[in-house]
Amino acid sequence: MWDSATPLAPLQGELRAVVERVLDSGRFVLGPEVQAFEREFAQWCGAGHAVGVANGTDAITIALRAMGVGAGDEVVVPSFTFYASAEAIPPTGARPVFCDVDPDTYCVTPETVAAALTPRTKAVLVVHLFGNVAPVAEIEALGVPVLEDAAQAAGSVGPTGRPGALGTAATFSFYPSKNLGAFGDGGMVTTSEEALAERVRTLRFHGSRDKVTYSELGYNSRLDELQAAILRVQLPHLDGWADGRRAAGEHYRAAGLGELVALPAATEGSAPAWHLFVVGHPEVERVEAALAAGGIGHQAYYRTPVHLQAPMRRWSEGVELPGTAIAAARHLAIPMSSVLSRAQADEVVAALRAAL
Repeated sequence: MWDSATPLAPLQGELRAVVERVLDSGRFVLGPEVQAFEREFAQWCGAGHAVGVANGTDAITIALRAMGVGAGDEVVVPSFTFYASAEAIPPTGARPVFCDVDPDTYCVTPETVAAALTPRTKAVLVVHLFGNVAPVAEIEALGVPVLEDAAQAAGSVGPTGRPGALGTAATFSFYPSKNLGAFGDGGMVTTSEEALAERVRTLRFHGSRDKVTYSELGYNSRLDELQAAILRVQLPHLDGWADGRRAAGEHYRAAGLGELVALPAATEGSAPAWHLFVVGHPEVERVEAALAAGGIGHQAYYRTPVHLQAPMRRWSEGVELPGTAIAAARHLAIPMSSVLSRAQADEVVAALRAAL
């Protein structure tokens, strides 16, 4: 865990100290560490409120319910995303309506969202995929509230601010592999609407604010003190790590990677903190073989888009998503971290150049 090549290595002493602090406190659920992290994270995002929950999937379900989504409603969601983005919708009583993405940015666009809107659309779930920043303002202009799925975009910056403060509400995952990762599960809902934040707080705790009176059917979904303390240590370093991820992307560009594969295209005005650096190639199997031969890590994440997964087919009959099909067939994530060096980027490019 404390490998000197990881950004957490310099924080080892501080992380161990806060774990001891929480253990000594005897407070483990919804205590001072969670309250402090909620304040600090809201301020960092530029949102009025942040509410910690158990994980990023619960964050989506709870945020949608707080936005008034329920039975008979529809929520537009991209199919080229992690399964949880869509999986979190049916528990609200609403149905997912799948929309397409731009295969160059891997994000939804106002045009792909507009094509999926119906009179029953209650919200649009916009995913800032791989750290790229979807055009929230342009999508909001279509007249439907936007919930940001910012699980992969901590540290990214859009043309008008950070993910987390661009739409009606936003959700984050603090799964350990994320740009800001806990040592277990964790999630957050951010919003600048006080009433919406208050309902999220109620829903995360069984539909109650006082453990005595219950106003609705809620969830047992709370960020715990230990994870909040660990995340508080890391938050002040997140912008620096995000700069490192952007620099790693530039290392790949400077090394000539774009001569061999299609590089991810940042959306207009955005500065992505690449959670994953995903390239494209029409013969992606050749790219995979070249990286494997060089002992270089790589991963295809969404070869089968969400709308084609068996549990989702009931909501996707007849859906045609050509951009999603292209992105799914040709994408491949290559090594990315906040400490990836130019020499490491050169090594990846050399392996591909030799094979392609």
